[in-house]
Amino acid sequence: MDINLHELLFNSIYAALSAGEKIIEVYNSSDFEIQMKSDRSPLTLADIRAHQIIKEILKKTRLPLLSEEGADIPYDERKLWETFWIVDPVDGTKEFIKRNDEFTVNIALLMNRKPKLGVIYAPVLKELYFTDPVSGAYKIGNIDLKGLEDLKDIQAIINNAVTLPVDKPKDNYCVAVSRSHLSFFTKRFIKKLKREHPRLEIISAGSSLKLCMIAEGVADIYPRFGPTMEWDIAAGHALILATGGSIKEMKTNIEMEYNKPELLNPWFVAIK
Repeated sequence: MDINLHELLFNSIYAALSAGEKIIEVYNSSDFEIQMKSDRSPLTLADIRAHQIIKEILKKTRLPLLSEEGADIPYDERKLWETFWIVDPVDGTKEFIKRNDEFTVNIALLMNRKPKLGVIYAPVLKELYFTDPVSGAYKIGNIDLKGLEDLKDIQAIINNAVTLPVDKPKDNYCVAVSRSHLSFFTKRFIKKLKREHPRLEIISAGSSLKLCMIAEGVADIYPRFGPTMEWDIAAGHALILATGGSIKEMKTNIEMEYNKPELLNPWFVAIK
């Protein structure tokens, strides 16, 4: 099967912005139903609608899709997949429920267990992060599905984007932490960082925005010593790799890989 990465990237951007439009419709409604999944994580109508539209759009690529809202694909089947989509339709559902705007749509293309393309879209903030397979990683602000109509191809999108990382002066070493999942082990790690960097700055954020901060150069390090799934980090990992950074397993110090028998990630450290 011939793979046109620029065409796949445009499809994934279109899918992310389309999902963002559906998410905003639910987000702006007076109320939204919240269900609890078997692992006690929340599920909203936005998750379901975003999953449906991403699945429909990416179906035309004829590549398999692994999504948080359709994750019951046995390993015996998906271990044969060399190239496939991995999707989190609403990353940061807890942030969505809190209405603090810090949630994202995550879409990544995995090839041979590594992230090849990554797209992250924050629907309320209207910020789009993406990787180009040739030239690196980018951010474009104030973009939504309607705005995409004027940008007919990837080159037009790149021409309206900022190259990452952004070269801005930064006085302090900065650590990004989860707004909703700050574990005891993360606090201990930060305490150690403070001994090395007395003027350590801490930034809290929800969803994959912390990974975007590493790619953007806003944060220097993001330790995650708690549960995450592959679809939570694959798109952000693509961004970080494209800007020269890494996400390494805490215990082994090797670069994170995907499509494991168990989709739960080990603890990791993302660094620019």
